[in-house]
Formats: sequence, structure tokens, C-alpha cells
Amino acid sequence: MRPTKSAKPNVVLFFMDDLGYGDLSCTGAMGYQTPNLDRMAAEGSRFTNFLVAQAVCSASRAALLTGCYPNRIGLTGALGPNSPIGLNANEETLAELLKEQGYATGLFGKWHLGDQAQFLPTRHGFDEYFGVPYSHDMWPLHPDQARANYPSLFLMEGEQRTREVKDLNDAAELTTAFTERALGFIRKHRKEPFFLYIPHPLPHVPLAASARFRGKSGRGLFGDVLMEIDWSVGQVLNELKKQGLDKNTLVLFMGDNGPWLNYGDHAGSAGGLREGKGTSFEGGHRVPCLVRWPGVVPAGRVSNKLLTALDVLPTVARICGARLPKQRIDGVDWLALLKGDESVTPRDHFYYYYRRNSLEAVRKGDWKLVFAHPGRTYEGYLPGQNGKPGPNTENRPFPTALYDLQRDPGERYDVREQHPERVAELEKLAEQARADLGDDLQQRPGTNNRPPGRVASR
Repeated sequence: MRPTKSAKPNVVLFFMDDLGYGDLSCTGAMGYQTPNLDRMAAEGSRFTNFLVAQAVCSASRAALLTGCYPNRIGLTGALGPNSPIGLNANEETLAELLKEQGYATGLFGKWHLGDQAQFLPTRHGFDEYFGVPYSHDMWPLHPDQARANYPSLFLMEGEQRTREVKDLNDAAELTTAFTERALGFIRKHRKEPFFLYIPHPLPHVPLAASARFRGKSGRGLFGDVLMEIDWSVGQVLNELKKQGLDKNTLVLFMGDNGPWLNYGDHAGSAGGLREGKGTSFEGGHRVPCLVRWPGVVPAGRVSNKLLTALDVLPTVARICGARLPKQRIDGVDWLALLKGDESVTPRDHFYYYYRRNSLEAVRKGDWKLVFAHPGRTYEGYLPGQNGKPGPNTENRPFPTALYDLQRDPGERYDVREQHPERVAELEKLAEQARADLGDDLQQRPGTNNRPPGRVASR
């Protein structure tokens, strides 16, 4: 049965956990294929210079849903179970903005913006929520459980705990479970506009694939997991077509940060970019980004313009006729570029913040200035195997360096001496960031930071 077409477009947003820049077959993956994602790229556009706001879970997700640098709204790092902080009720999410426009809103997957009741998705604009409240390695089977002392991990239905995720057999069913719920949501709301957010917990470790995909790739368990994620995307695309919603639905697919490289054969690939998750180098921030909207987004187009996850909210809000948040945001509208106008440059700069509030780098166009800072590195350490992490350090002293990302995307050649004018330009940009958001590296507080939500003291 073909439903009455909604005047407003539907929006489906996939957000993968720890997906590397090189983890799709259309971006160079080897040992397995991702045909549905490759088809999505062929039928839509691929954005090759797409950055997340921070190279870590909670911060990255906060930025996606609010359009703000995460340190602006007081959320950094990865929140643990029973965290006393979470997404502030005063922050307006994309789900809340679309609900005002009559959208049904659903989230099926990983939340990670606070697991206390006041922080859950149902308090931030989502009508339906089924998923895990934080990363699925935050459970008693964690390699460092003796120190971390994680509680049991439960699936959540709305604001209630349901089934415990006890082991890898349970974790192996997560991708299928969230996909099936997403398909049901599409069918249920096929006659009204909807916003469907699918933040799959994988391929974050611990890796687990269902029986139908286990052992099917030439890349071990990691490849099996990617094949299953690709299947999930294919299921959603097929359901949209089956319900007659294909041409009226904007579908976006992206990662939350780069690969966790010290997990070795259980980690993805940064595709030749430097470092990975937890760093301010491109391997930590640059992720795959595919956008499909038949008849609106050009098919088979590759765009190299600088874009970020911050820009999703203002762009989708404009597409759906929603207002912007009342408080200041950092995202920019890239609808003209999305539709194929390569003459526009919606974003020309970006701030690479990490840890609590450290400005570790700034970028303008293809030029990136990295400031001296202590940071994570995976280089020089043998990666782990079979789900066990190898060593790394969080305090390598990185020196100040200037990189020309057009010629040197791997960030290997410091060209400060050749381009002092670029250094001066980027230093000026950094000063604007420090005055606005602060910088722990210089012990400078920001002037426009907002607090996270906090659990009331008892």
C-alpha cells in the first residue's frame, strides 16, 4: 500500500561508533564489502572532509544533536555509568526542534549523553527510545573491570531497564535488534514525517556479530561486524522504498570518531590519516559521511569541502522548516552545498578541542596548526589482538606544527618555516577560540561556555 506522501521530508541519521575513515569498501576497506553503503554513495554524495566535533563518544554525540562544540555545553570525554552530569535540559536537540514541526522521533541504539532519568532521550525530544545508555564495553566484562567496577549493562525501553546484556552472545544481537525496531518505526509512522536516529553501538569494541554474519568476511570479526552494519543500512533503505518514502527521505550516514587503533585486528582503519580515536589528528576527527536524497542530493558526487557534525542540526532544521535553537550554536547551514552547489564554502574553519577544554589545533581551509600538547598516540606500540588492547600513551609531548592537508593529509611534514603567514593567520583564529571557549593548555577560561545538566544533590 502506498501511503499519502508527507509534505515534509523524513530524516534518517545513522551514527556509527568508532568507524574509521577507511572502513567502507567505497573508502578503501579490504577483506569485506559494504555494498549497501557503496550504493548509498553512488545514489547520493560522499563528503570526504567531514569532521566530528571531538574524537570521543559523548562529546561527539552532544555536538551532533545540538550543533554546539561539546565544550561549549559542558560535555567532554565519554560519560560513565551513573554519571552525575549529562545533557542540560536547556539545550535544544534536533529531535526537539523537529517535534515542534510535527515529526515523530525515534532513537534505536546508543545514547551516551547521561544515563540518569533526567538526561535520557525521552527527556530530549525522542518519542521512542530502545537502546544502550552508554558504550557497551562499560560492563563487568571490561578488560579493566578491577579498576573501573562497571555495573551490569541493560537495554533501555524508554526510561525503563529491560533485558541485561550479559555477554558477547547478547551483544551479537544488538545490530539486528536496533534495525528491526527502526523498520517498525518506519512502518508505524509512514503517513507522517519522522526523524529516525540509529546510532549503532558497533564497531566499538567488544565486537560481536550475529550468526548470519559471523565468519563471513576475510577481515575477521571486524569485517563481519561491518558487513552486518551494511546489511542494517540496506534494510532501512529497502523499507523506505517499500513504503513509498524513498524520494521523500534524507538519509545521512557518518561515524562518531576514528578507530580505536590499539585494538589491532578488532579496530578499523583511518585510511592513511594520522592516529585515530582520542586524538586531534585527522585520523581521530575525519570520518566517512554519505548523504542520500534522490532528486535533491546529486548522485555519484564527491565533495571535498570542509564540513562537520556541528553542521547537521542547522542544515536539517532548514530542510524540515524548523527553527534554530534559542541559544548560540556553532554549526553552519550547508544545504546549498548538499544540493550540489560547489561554488559555496559554508565552513572555512574548525577548532580541535580535546580533554576537558584544551585547544589542540585549529584549521582554516586546508591549513592546520597543531599546538604543543600532551596527547594520545598509537604509534610505536604493537596493537592488541583478539579483542584485547595493546599499549598506548596519553601523554606524548606533541610539538607545534603546521600541516598543509591538501598535500599532506597524513600530517607528516611541518611546514611552519615555509609559511609563517599561515601560522600568524591560524594563531589569530586560535585567539578567537580561546576568548570564546577558553583553553586549558593556556589556563584560560572561556566566556561563552554553558554548564552541563547535573543530578540534583540528595
